[in-house]
Amino acid sequence: MFRIAHFIRELDQPTPAGPRRNPPGPVVIWNLIRRCNLTCEHCYSISADKDFPGELNTAEVFKVMDDLKAARVPVLILSGGEPLLRPDIFDIARRAKAMGFYVALSSNGTLIDESNIDAIDEIGFDYVGVSLDGIGATHDHFRRKQGAFEASMHGIRLCLARDIKVGVRYTMTEGNAHDLPALLKLVEDEGIDKFYFSHLNYAGRGNKNRAGDARHRTTREAMELLFETCLDLHRRGIEKDFVTGNNDADGPFLLQWVQRRFPERAAHIEAKLRQWGGNASGVNVANIDNLGIVHPDTMWWHVPLGDVRKRAFGDIWNDLSNPLLAGLKQHPRTLEGRCGACKYLDICNGSSRVRASQVTGNHWAEDPGCYLDDEEIGVTAASYEGGERVVTTPWVRIAKVSA
Repeated sequence: MFRIAHFIRELDQPTPAGPRRNPPGPVVIWNLIRRCNLTCEHCYSISADKDFPGELNTAEVFKVMDDLKAARVPVLILSGGEPLLRPDIFDIARRAKAMGFYVALSSNGTLIDESNIDAIDEIGFDYVGVSLDGIGATHDHFRRKQGAFEASMHGIRLCLARDIKVGVRYTMTEGNAHDLPALLKLVEDEGIDKFYFSHLNYAGRGNKNRAGDARHRTTREAMELLFETCLDLHRRGIEKDFVTGNNDADGPFLLQWVQRRFPERAAHIEAKLRQWGGNASGVNVANIDNLGIVHPDTMWWHVPLGDVRKRAFGDIWNDLSNPLLAGLKQHPRTLEGRCGACKYLDICNGSSRVRASQVTGNHWAEDPGCYLDDEEIGVTAASYEGGERVVTTPWVRIAKVSA
């Protein structure tokens, strides 16, 4: 996760940069149920409106929550499918709050209505995230349900009326990029607290439909719009949380934007970006699916790390005998191709290993979703093509890389 708003604030109110540090435990995104009332084009869990056998029952969920607390997990994001379809969702959330977790609800928003808003308010969720992938018909097409946009907006407005912190999640493709400006205006006009911009990752239906992924020019234009919008709101005294996910090339791209717009702050922002450290899958973020299987994050459902019914979460998460987990936890990671040669490797940490794996079959290949060109990242084609070579830059330790 890349917090744009944090770095924009650093332009006007800089804070000292320090070493990169990992939290004591990861944020856990927990898919408590796979059932969903929608069948979205980009769904990583390939959810559908049917029951999936073998899901954790309430007692098992509570036992896992105890294990998560023992592993010093600070945040639980309760997700699905659609978590509001789980009958015990409020019992789970209530217990999680009582245990001291930061608790977020990740919903498509269509089921937030007058029948449950009192319960959502009473729980005291720290955050409610609702998916909006365009305005009106664009969103409805993306979510494959007519009326989904209006239903989600109704849920958002009910939350805002109760002063519940609510945010919008948007996954950009070539098919909905045209609606980004209108969505940003909606966030301001409606008083929505957060805008989460998700790059398409190649998991589940998102992998099947990756041909519709936003082209690099589209992505660059979208990111510059996000930077400028966040800066404009900040300087007008309207503080909102702008965040991106699933493409950590956003960090180096922000640095280049700062170098052009605020050159006097470039060195400071670069230091803060290195403190951030880029992609955190397998490090600062974890996933538990509806069957209790642990993954490095939500996009890794095709790679299991362990089963919480059989081993405590902490034991699974810290088991470096798993080569994928051991490789993900290395910083900077040992990567190949453009990523291995990139001067920003210790800023973005190689971005999405899922995209690399899905396209090439190699977890450690370059991320095909990187939208910076060779000149911008300080490499030439000769430095990452054709056999074994030694890569060395001012930022990357000497490493032997195989093409």
